[in-house]
Amino acid sequence: MAIFHGSKVKVFSLSSNLELANEIAAYIGIPLSDCEVTHFADGEININITETVRGHKVFVIQTTSSPVNEHIMELLIMIDALKRASAREVNVVIPYYGYSRQDRKAKARQPISAKLVADLLQVAGASRVISVDLHAPQIQGFFNIPIDNFRAMPIIASYMKAKNLPDVCVVSPDHGGVARARTLGDILTAPIAIIDKMRPEPNVAEVMNIIGNVKKKNCILIDDMIDTAGSIVAATEALIAAGAKEIYACCTHPLLSGQAVERIMASPLAELVCTNTIYLPPEKRFSKLTQLSIASLLGQGIINIIDDQGISTLFS
Repeated sequence: MAIFHGSKVKVFSLSSNLELANEIAAYIGIPLSDCEVTHFADGEININITETVRGHKVFVIQTTSSPVNEHIMELLIMIDALKRASAREVNVVIPYYGYSRQDRKAKARQPISAKLVADLLQVAGASRVISVDLHAPQIQGFFNIPIDNFRAMPIIASYMKAKNLPDVCVVSPDHGGVARARTLGDILTAPIAIIDKMRPEPNVAEVMNIIGNVKKKNCILIDDMIDTAGSIVAATEALIAAGAKEIYACCTHPLLSGQAVERIMASPLAELVCTNTIYLPPEKRFSKLTQLSIASLLGQGIINIIDDQGISTLFS
């Protein structure tokens, strides 16, 4: 039994990002508890919790990255198992919230899958959700339980500020990310620019125009996630064509699907800075990549939640 600041606490990790989970557990000072995730012959998931959780505040760490559906089902089954084992609270730590891009009906007869995932987590029995840089802040309104949306910006901004780049311009890769770019620009006391782009189809981006002056500037592209890297590479090439010097890209969630690594390595991009919300296997760790840890951010957030302390100071 782990007693932390007078409370019975246990931290579990499922299969998506054990590396981050170990870092978080080390920061808190609580070892990860044991659970077994196995599969039946037909692919069904089975979870066995090998120690008591009765009356405990439980934290389950599971990022819902690829394979998204598998990781979501693991999490739902784990929540159900913990509730049936009489856990006092089931706090789910989802560094990357899968299906977050489907947060509204962009066309007729489309689903709002981010709301569906929120409903599934609540019905399964989650007491609280902890996430990092939700694709759309309004996703918080899909929940009727507490949800904490942590921000990776302080970690990314500290890294970029330490580089001490001259003549910096922060660039938003689309109109929707202007607030994010402005925040980083304010921290670095740098102007911002905006990439005016269109998406003829999902994961395909066409740069139409650049709003702002990027000539002879060191440009920092900032986004919440990079998936196939099509948008970032197109933006990088457009900025170089507009006279920019070096291009850096920053994101919270490095999905890096498909040919993303090859695209980035073949592009003029100088460096991609991301966090470890998503586990990257060795084949996705390349020379232009810098991965920053958010373990201390999430770990301190968990400590504050255990102690019933505020977490707003962690967003600064």
